[in-house]
Amino acid sequence: MAAVLDTIDATRCPLCGEQNRCAMEVARETDEPQAPCWCMAADFRNAPLAAVPPEMRGKACICARCAAGTPVES
Repeated sequence: MAAVLDTIDATRCPLCGEQNRCAMEVARETDEPQAPCWCMAADFRNAPLAAVPPEMRGKACICARCAAGTPVES
C-alpha cells in the first residue's frame, strides 16, 4: 500500500485526473496563505464520492466538476 500512497498526486482529482485547484493543498505545499478554497462554498450533494478509490480517500480532493456531479465529456 505504501507504493500506492507514494504515487498519489494531491493536486489532481482522483475521479477524473484533472487539476483540483485545491487552495488548501497549495497552501500546504508552498507554505503561503491562500484565499479560501472553492470547496468551502461548493455543493457536494451530486458528487459521486463513493467512486473515489479507497486508497485515495483523504489524500486528494475531487475537482469542482466532479463535485457538481458533471460527467467528463469524452
